[in-house]
Amino acid sequence: MSPTQPDLLPETSRALLHRLATAQVGARAPSMIAAVVRDGRSVWSQGRGDVSGSDVQYRIGSITKTFVTLLVLRLRDEGRLALTDRLDDHLPGTTVGDATIGSLLAHTAGLAAEPPGPWWERSPGTLRPELTDVLQDDPRVHPPGRRFHYSNPGFALLGALVERLRGKPWAEVLADEVLEPLGLTRTGVRPSPPQATGFAVHPWADVLLPEPAQEYGAMAPAGVMWSTVDDLARFAAFLLDGDERVLSADTLEEMRTPASAPEAGAWDASYGLGTQILRRGDRLLSGHTGSVPGFLACVWVSPDDGLGAVVLTNTTAGVPIGGLGADLLDIVADSEPRIPAPWKPLPHVDQAVLDLAGPWFWGPAPFVLRPLADGFLELGALSGNGLGTRVRPSGDGTWVGLTGYFAGETLRLRRGTDGAVTHLDLGTFVFTRQPYDPPAVIPGGVEPPGWPTSQPERGPA
Repeated sequence: MSPTQPDLLPETSRALLHRLATAQVGARAPSMIAAVVRDGRSVWSQGRGDVSGSDVQYRIGSITKTFVTLLVLRLRDEGRLALTDRLDDHLPGTTVGDATIGSLLAHTAGLAAEPPGPWWERSPGTLRPELTDVLQDDPRVHPPGRRFHYSNPGFALLGALVERLRGKPWAEVLADEVLEPLGLTRTGVRPSPPQATGFAVHPWADVLLPEPAQEYGAMAPAGVMWSTVDDLARFAAFLLDGDERVLSADTLEEMRTPASAPEAGAWDASYGLGTQILRRGDRLLSGHTGSVPGFLACVWVSPDDGLGAVVLTNTTAGVPIGGLGADLLDIVADSEPRIPAPWKPLPHVDQAVLDLAGPWFWGPAPFVLRPLADGFLELGALSGNGLGTRVRPSGDGTWVGLTGYFAGETLRLRRGTDGAVTHLDLGTFVFTRQPYDPPAVIPGGVEPPGWPTSQPERGPA
């Protein structure tokens, strides 16, 4: 983490207020409140319209899905399940038991977007008393794994999965395992005063219509939760850095890794595990938006900038909520770029690792290997071919790739008869100390004695 910066500059705060104010007026939203998080703490928060404080609860809709995802991944990290497990390995009795848990988190199981019956977000959950009631008679609209297709019933199934494995309601599990450790005291599945009333705004007149606030029953894990701008700012700080009491930073990074290809016409947006991903220029944001009758919400974080943004409003439509949150984040990131931490030497490097540092070659292409402070290694291409990666130690003398082409691939040290390292084997790619180094085992071989010191004359072809 970079050194903590002071609160925002006055001109940055004014730019944020201007963007929020124009959004509230343009959408004719009854109220709108927002916050920006930097380096783990809230540095700006403002409300517009009928806002009575940062402790007022708003319904956050599908941000609920990110909270449910935390519960599922906690089970995975405990070894209770695998993302490749079929749903019916742990939750039998549904008509989509062959769907994997990972595909439900990533919306790639092919399930229909909505449950049967009337608009579920505006009708009582008692219309669907059983879990089987959330699935259509023909529950799939796409072949499994073929494409991303957002599915609210898929997260109803995941909430039931948590209940089955934990032996108590998912909302209780959430309170015990996530909300209490993170200090989210004003977040939950039911509102408690003070809370905002959700409204629809007449499209052609400045008139409000109250929206019903329904209980969602079995569909609750898809979008039932309420929260405040202060609590979601704390949540954004968690999404940036993790908390070992809840989930590690590595698992959060896994959540924001794209799990499927984006739509052909929307290459700036994708989805990970319970997490939306948005590209804004060179900036990659992750988080989630929420929309239920009467309320819109969003939480975005930019780990590279150490920033998060939260927006809550109590109107059904008319606010491009994801774009507004991203705008707030962009204003701060562009106006006050993150100050990097001072360079410091590594506190300790094993001699065996230090001996690996320096140039390596894949055929004639130059790379450089650098030890990192966290015990990882970074292999960077010097010729622009883009095949670099970071690797972490596996504990058995090998490393595993984390990024790029070599993500998931194993790096092994290959040694000669004298025990010295002759080359690196990274997913069968051979890296040598010299271009096509003859002592190394190079596929196809190298003609002895290697690179000639003088070139033969070249005759006509």
